[in-house]
Amino acid sequence: MISPSGSLVDGMTLVSNDGSFELGFFTPGSSMNRYLGIWYKNIPMQTIVWVANRMNPITDSTGLLKIETNGRVVLQGQNETTVWSINSTQGVRNPIVQLLDSSNLVVRDGKDGNSENYLWQSFDYPTDTILPGMKIGWDLRIGLSRRLAAWKSPDDPSPGDLTYGVELGGIPEMVGRKGSEKYFRSGLWNGIGFSGSPIHNNNPVFTYDFVWNKEEVYYTFVLKDKSVMSRVVLDQTKGERQRYTWNPETQTWNLFSVLPSDQCDTYGLWGVNGNCDTSKLPVCQCLKAFKPKLPERWNTSDWSEGCIHNKPLNCQSGNKFIRIQSLKTPDATYSWVNKSINLKECRARCLQNCSCMAYTSLNITGRGSGCAMWFDDLIDVKQFQSIGGQDLYIRVSASELAEGLNYEHKMKISLIIATSLAVLLGILVVIITFGEAGENKGGNEELEIEVFELGTISRATNGFSPNNKLGQGGFGPVYKGTLPIGQEIAVKRLSKSSGQGMNEFRNEVKLIAKLQHRNLVRILGCCIHGEEKMLVYEYMPNRSLDLFIFDKTRCKVLDWPKRFQIICGIARGLLYLHQDSRLRIIHRDLKASNVLLDSKMNPKISDFRLARSFGADQTEANTNRVVGTYGYMAPEYALDGLFSVKSDVYSFGILLLEIISGRKNRGVYHSGNLIEHAWKLWKELRPLELADDFLAETDNMSKSEVLRCIHISLLCVQQHPEGRPSMSSVVVMLGSENELPLPKQPGFLLHKSPFGTDSSSANYGSSSRNEISLSLLEPR
Repeated sequence: MISPSGSLVDGMTLVSNDGSFELGFFTPGSSMNRYLGIWYKNIPMQTIVWVANRMNPITDSTGLLKIETNGRVVLQGQNETTVWSINSTQGVRNPIVQLLDSSNLVVRDGKDGNSENYLWQSFDYPTDTILPGMKIGWDLRIGLSRRLAAWKSPDDPSPGDLTYGVELGGIPEMVGRKGSEKYFRSGLWNGIGFSGSPIHNNNPVFTYDFVWNKEEVYYTFVLKDKSVMSRVVLDQTKGERQRYTWNPETQTWNLFSVLPSDQCDTYGLWGVNGNCDTSKLPVCQCLKAFKPKLPERWNTSDWSEGCIHNKPLNCQSGNKFIRIQSLKTPDATYSWVNKSINLKECRARCLQNCSCMAYTSLNITGRGSGCAMWFDDLIDVKQFQSIGGQDLYIRVSASELAEGLNYEHKMKISLIIATSLAVLLGILVVIITFGEAGENKGGNEELEIEVFELGTISRATNGFSPNNKLGQGGFGPVYKGTLPIGQEIAVKRLSKSSGQGMNEFRNEVKLIAKLQHRNLVRILGCCIHGEEKMLVYEYMPNRSLDLFIFDKTRCKVLDWPKRFQIICGIARGLLYLHQDSRLRIIHRDLKASNVLLDSKMNPKISDFRLARSFGADQTEANTNRVVGTYGYMAPEYALDGLFSVKSDVYSFGILLLEIISGRKNRGVYHSGNLIEHAWKLWKELRPLELADDFLAETDNMSKSEVLRCIHISLLCVQQHPEGRPSMSSVVVMLGSENELPLPKQPGFLLHKSPFGTDSSSANYGSSSRNEISLSLLEPR
């Protein structure tokens, strides 16, 4: 803590009692300015959560923080000028500044027996970040609004124009603004959650609450597991409210959620009385009983004029209400609430007021309670499908409702007739097809996995939102999604130009469905809808191996023990494919971008669209359609179309060299490609120089293991297949210290591909645009 007899100068820090947070001076990004701020103490990546002098930087290292005997806190810069200060209006005997374990910087009287009696606290003046226990909203007793404002840029913590906080209308809401314009909002708090953010209602990380009484209106959250680190931050550059959680395995922040999460979260995109639905095309629709005000513009995707009632309202001749389920409630600017009346009384009051356009329950817990009403046009309504939102009762003309009921009556009669005919037809079908049950079943039944509806996948990925996009390859994009049960998934959406027809698609699905191993990615299902073909996998939070080993910063997450663990895992997965699975599988496209990493950095081989299965006694095959990624292909496969389990062994050898060196095989080296470079160092008795520079700087690199892995890799990339070990031998070599045979000169293949340059297959970890795919080649 800091007392009047002490101070905090640039270069010193104040640490919370449990060591979680630290207060001190910092320089953001490429700026030369100095600021007083708070950051996480126990993680290597400096993450600022609060800034004192965000409007008035200090231009040198003369910064000094002190507290005077009257409780005034002063931050001084050059020439002892005051750049930031706190004035205490209360009498204080022993003022101190203290950084709490929550990151809250407080001023209090050290002689006050109540340690929570603060004269001032930083939690009342947040910058761009919400942490557990903070309140974002209003203290109505003193008129204090706690609101976030994004940093202007990574180099400048001064407030940008993206802000976020509670806005008090008839119904309080969480609202994000860009400048003075609304950008996104939460919808009504209904006792369970915000009607516009159902994805957060049940999650493993945090619980949240919205307190609304005569004294305070605020949002807050607490962590379910105190060891987890999670924060909410505004990002000016992307225009987003982002929630991150810390991944201790990768030592990075993982993005947990984002707002706006899809285009339907963008405020008022579809005009008044419209309804945004990501499961439909176009996403902008008119509410039920409404029609486009200007159909010509609406049909050209100009929705700015919105929608109007199909039949004009007439308060004298009578109006009714229709119920629409699972909606984000409308903008609350023109709304009214009453917490004491029930839904029936709410309807009566709305019906009596000709300006009331909609109503609903204020609290949907139990049997529901309270009343919320909206006046004038309904703005910013969003449709949810299986989960989320709440019922909204919308005013329509009585004649509109009567026509609807008459239509429903006719439909019921038609349905009875149709059902009767269907039963008769079904009996005929059973008679005709009786006895054919033993024949092969076609279509999706052959796939032996769950087949998802397109709407389910669309909702899971927020309408294939760009915010959910994980990567792009030659086959098409991959999206992150969340199923209604809360399970995270990765969806590979095959593009029409991917070259993968229905047969290849079914091949990949049927192959993976039969494979079960801890080092193979698990397929959860697929989706076939017209020309749409999608694969649904388990989600891998750390994406693909290439994003780590080829990145100068992220590579430091993978020290040698983790790299060796990954090498052994890939070897075991490949051995399972070649020998231990029900089918004998040749992958044909093993590479760094096709190895995914789970939350604990365990490797999982992915992308089986080019894989081939062998019979039990089959050892090799020939093809006139060579597919895969140049640089990983065995010479006999790339040049003659011959492939076998030894083709995969060659690819494994290349991958092994890349993991050890942190370099791509097709990079530029004085002695050729990576294989030639490794062979040159081996012959010159300098093989350890191949290791990633970062590994050489660590104290946990086992030189004997690295040397053994280089040795194994050179055996795997031998020119002729018979000179390469099997994967069962490789697994034994990796796990033992037995003497290894000496390698001969490897097969270098070509430095440059003479073939086409189409993108290779890829996964959701990265793009493979710089790799080369070979296809439709005649064998030599």
